[in-house]
This record gives sequence, C-alpha cells and structure tokens, in this order.
Amino acid sequence: MLDAISLDQLRTFIAAADTGSFSAAARRIGRAQSMVSQTILNLEAQLQVRLFVREGRYPRLTDEGSALLPKAREVIAGLDHLKAQARGLAAGNEPSLAVVINVMFPSDILSDAVAAFHEQFPDTPLRVAIEGMGAVIEPVLNRDFDFGVRGPLATTHPELRSEHLTSIDYRMLAAPHHPLAQYGRPIPARVLTQYVQLVLSDRSRLTEGRDFRVVSEKTWRISDLGAKLAFLRRGVGWGGMPLHVVEGDLASGALVQLALEENDLATKIAMSAVYRTDQPPGPAGRWLIEQLKVRSGDRSGED
Repeated sequence: MLDAISLDQLRTFIAAADTGSFSAAARRIGRAQSMVSQTILNLEAQLQVRLFVREGRYPRLTDEGSALLPKAREVIAGLDHLKAQARGLAAGNEPSLAVVINVMFPSDILSDAVAAFHEQFPDTPLRVAIEGMGAVIEPVLNRDFDFGVRGPLATTHPELRSEHLTSIDYRMLAAPHHPLAQYGRPIPARVLTQYVQLVLSDRSRLTEGRDFRVVSEKTWRISDLGAKLAFLRRGVGWGGMPLHVVEGDLASGALVQLALEENDLATKIAMSAVYRTDQPPGPAGRWLIEQLKVRSGDRSGED
C-alpha cells in the first residue's frame, strides 16, 4: 500500500502544512480545494495515520503529521536534487569534481572561488585536497583528481598541461631571537648552512630525494605548513614561507625577514592549474579554473 504513495501527494501534504489551510494549499499548487482535501485523505489512508486534525476553522498537524513532515520534505528535496543533477549531466557537466591544491596557494582565493562554484554548480559534488609539491602532481597523473594547483617543480610531464594562475611572494624567515635574525648584514650561504633549515616535504615519490630551496647541511623536514610556521615562531630553525601566510607575524614582530646575500632564495613562486592532456576539465572544472585566475588577479596566460 505504501508503494502507491505519489510525489503529488507528498507535495500536497507539504503545501497544506506550510500554508495552514487546504484552501491556501490549493492556491499554491493550482488545484481545487476539494482535490487537496481528497489527496490528503488518500495519503492518510495509505499511511494509516491521521496527518491533520480537522476541527475548527483551520486544519492542524497531528503529532504523526509533524513527525512525517520532515521525511516528506527529504523525499521531495532528494527528487529535486536528482532532477537538477540530471539537467547538469545532460548539459555536459561533470557528475562530480575533485581538485588537489598546493598548500601554499592563498586560502582566501580558494575559498572565494569555491563559494562561487557552490552557487554556480550547487548539484555538483566537490572534493578538495590540500597537498605539497609532487603530491599535487601524482594524483592528477593517476586520474584520482580532475585537476591540481601546483607550485613550480623541476620536472616535466608530457601527459600534463599547465595554465598559469598567479605568483605568490616567498620569504626566508626566522624568529627575532634566532642568531640569523641578529646577524646584522646580508647573510652569506656559508653562514646559513650552520643552522637548522626547516624544509617543507611531501609524501610523493615524484620529489623523493630531491630538495628545493635547501642550502643548509642541517635540515628538519616537515610535511605540514602550519607545523613549519609554529617551529619558525619558536626559533628552532629558519626557512621559507609564503608571504600571505606570515604577514601578521611580520607585522607583530613574531618573525623577521632574513637579509640574504643570495636573493634567489627569497622570490616569487608561480602557481599553475594542471590537468591531463587526454582528460581536460569539463564545464564545471573549467569554470573553477577561470574563477581561480580571476580571483588571483593575474591572467597572464599559459606556461
């Protein structure tokens, strides 16, 4: 008997509950009041519970009706989601989107783009992972993610296509009480090598055994950018960080920028969207990449 319950009955039930009367529900859904009343009666018979008390001028939800109303809403919302997703698929949208983002990419730009994506593609599930260096490239190569946002790597892959998004400032830093912060003049490389350098590492095999911007003979390798920042603040070592992450620390004096003789350690880092050449982004992925470009304020083309 319950299998015969229709979506029309549930929509009528919800309309009656929301408007507080069968006549108002009839106006909302464009039916005669008698049809609304009969539909509710049929639904009650099939459910074998009373949904409304029909005493007084306006019907009132029974306890059973109040308990079942949220379930009815869930069914209708699920159907609406199904139809919306089907429309998106018919238009060529991806059924879902998975992106992997370099940990140094500005989180405010990412969150703004993701919020806009949610408004534009509310029925496209989005999965976002945050990784470092080669751990961005590897899952894209393996087709686990649709596209990634990577920093520069001294490696090329003919299977991948890259589009420049923006460049971020990168600075070498230490706590104010660290000996390098008190050196008093541009620091030569031979002096840097005497102190522990905090180095961001990743779990990718693509970067295994390779170093980027590492000059010290003493290194601590950390896979989390937040942990690296905490260690810098405590003065256990020196190292590089994206400027947008440490602007507050520099302003408060919690960290100081190191003056280096070799300025190539303190530079800009290019950020690019990367995807497989044989699996370019669909409409949703392409839209998100363009949002990242626009919100980065840098549309300097492909690299």
